[in-house]
Amino acid sequence: MANNTDQMTVIGADTRIKGEMSFGGGARILGQFEGTIDAKGEVFIGDGATCKASLDASRIVVDGLLEGDVVARERAELNSNARMNGDLTATTLVIAEGAAFVGHCRVGPEATKNLKTSANGEATKVAEPKVTVPSQAKAAARK
Repeated sequence: MANNTDQMTVIGADTRIKGEMSFGGGARILGQFEGTIDAKGEVFIGDGATCKASLDASRIVVDGLLEGDVVARERAELNSNARMNGDLTATTLVIAEGAAFVGHCRVGPEATKNLKTSANGEATKVAEPKVTVPSQAKAAARK
């Protein structure tokens, strides 16, 4: 029997979808999507595609426009035509020359370990300890 992550769902170039999508495998988005995506496999945002979504997947490859916060548990790749606006968390990040990225990123083996998965499968950040710089603490105490 084939591994579920080998399955690929294709959202055609003439398709518009709003809502929540969950994939046991991967997805190729060639049209427009707005909402939430959770995938066990790879999500590919094609050249000319628009994806305005909160996205959590093993691997993410972007050739089109992606707006929203992204978690790539293994690898995120922004190819030369990619345009991304949003925060990115990934174990590995590859950005090709010509790609545009506006947002904050956390990259490395420890980046995705700081996430937990809720009962509905969505990744949520685990509270990080607050760090106070000594000079800031003194200034706050004087007020």
